[in-house]
Amino acid sequence: MPLTADTDIAGVLARTRTIALLGASDNPARPSHGVMRFLLANGYQVYPVNPALAGRQLLDRLVYPDLGAIPVGIDMVDVFRQAHYLQGIVSEVIAIGAKTLWTQLGVVDIAAAATAERAGVAVVMDRCPAIELPRLQAAGLVRHPLGEAQAQN
Repeated sequence: MPLTADTDIAGVLARTRTIALLGASDNPARPSHGVMRFLLANGYQVYPVNPALAGRQLLDRLVYPDLGAIPVGIDMVDVFRQAHYLQGIVSEVIAIGAKTLWTQLGVVDIAAAATAERAGVAVVMDRCPAIELPRLQAAGLVRHPLGEAQAQN
C-alpha cells in the first residue's frame, strides 16, 4: 500500500535529494511547472523529463527525453502523467533504481503501486510535494528543509 503516514512521507522528503519530474511543462500555468519551481527553490536537484521538450532548458535545467537518459542516480520520480501510464512508468522507475515513486493528485493505480513496492520502491500516491513539504515542516516533521541547508553553504 502507498505510504500515507505523515512520518513516512516526511522521511521520503527529508532523504530525497534528486527528483526526476516526469511530465514537466514549459507552461508556467501548468501544475508541473509550479511544482518544479517549488522543488528547486527548496534545494532539490530536479531533472525535468518530457520527450517533446528534450534538449531544451526549463528553469535552467536540461530537459531529458526519458528517465533512462538522466545521467545521475534519482531518488524520487514525481509523476505528472495520467494514471493509465503508471504501469509502464513503474518499469522505468525500477530500471533506473529510483527509491521512491511519487504520483501527483488524482494519479492513482494501486496495481502499479504494488508492482513498485514488490521491487523495493516506496510509493507516495495522490499527493503533491509542494503541499506536503510545507505542511510537514509546519508540523515539525521535516526539520532540515534542503533550501535552508543549501543557503548556508
